[in-house]
Amino acid sequence: MIEIAPSVIAGDLADLAGAARIAEAGGADLLHLDVMDGHFVPNLTFGPPVVAALARHTRLPLDVHLMVSDPDRLLAAYLEAGAARVAVHWEAAGHLDRTLAAIRAGGARAGVALNPATPVELLADILHACDFVLLMSVNPGFAGQPFLPYVLDKARRLRDLVHTAGAATTLALDGGVGPGNAGAAAAAGVTTLIAGSSVYQASDPSAAIAALRRRAEEEASS
Repeated sequence: MIEIAPSVIAGDLADLAGAARIAEAGGADLLHLDVMDGHFVPNLTFGPPVVAALARHTRLPLDVHLMVSDPDRLLAAYLEAGAARVAVHWEAAGHLDRTLAAIRAGGARAGVALNPATPVELLADILHACDFVLLMSVNPGFAGQPFLPYVLDKARRLRDLVHTAGAATTLALDGGVGPGNAGAAAAAGVTTLIAGSSVYQASDPSAAIAALRRRAEEEASS
């Protein structure tokens, strides 16, 4: 099953509720929020009050990507704000097993995000605790960057690791995702496509979401 998660950072930041409505109208499965702290990545984005406010304006599960240093410090606040899924970066988490357990204990699905240059093999011993792995296909911190094709090989390797481990971990892809690479991503094992600019900068966001799903499902079923 393919999931589409529009990333609201690429929408109108003065109207996040409107961005959520656009995602819902297009049949999206999740709403993705890139939380940036100005330290792990240069920009600042959504604090817990913003996430809590957005949760009151959408029926979509909130997919929160913590691009932050020391995610343990902020985790409880985002869980309380209504996150349904939380991804923390392998590069930022000092005690990853404990952090993933805390996410699950807080009632959310637990994920690990990897920067483009971080090998997927580093997750071999933690896949049993990951509901999903979020592969960054751009360097985190800025919307609208071009897709890094070599991340597709990482997805294939991760898919094989998950299979070997017998884990139920699913794969998500974030960064430069659009109709031109959605099929290749699905063929590599990705089931959650996180798309910002290709949805919110499209003349018809609903059609853009449908196109992403169609391209991915065609490859996933072939």
